[in-house]
Order: sequence, then C-alpha cells, then structure tokens
Amino acid sequence: MPYVNIKITKEGASAEQKAELIAGVTRLLQDTLGKNPNTTVVVIDEVEMDNWGIGGEPVAAFRARQHSGD
Repeated sequence: MPYVNIKITKEGASAEQKAELIAGVTRLLQDTLGKNPNTTVVVIDEVEMDNWGIGGEPVAAFRARQHSGD
C-alpha cells in the first residue's frame, strides 16, 4: 500500500488541480511499479509560505532573489 505525501505552499491550488495531482501520482505508481491504485494513498499538505524555507531563507525571499538574478 503506497503512501505518498505531497507538500506544496499554500498559494491557491484548486480542488481540480489537487485531484489531478492525486490521479497522476496514483497512475504513475501503477504504471511504473505495478502498484494497485485501489490501495494507493495520496495526501496533499498545504504549507503556509511563512513556514517554508529554501536555502536558509523564507521561500518568498528565495523566489524574489531567483527572479532578480542573484
């Protein structure tokens, strides 16, 4: 029974987008590893941007720096 936990920043992913993620990951596990889709569990956790960091800084600052070319 595969268990997949997807963590994304909370930025307004729609219910339809989340459903597509769940279906896509389930299909990938079935196609790649032969896992039974009826026993595959996919959980999506949405994390507030203030609670997510990359490279030692909050994700918003990291993204801003990436866009500025630093």
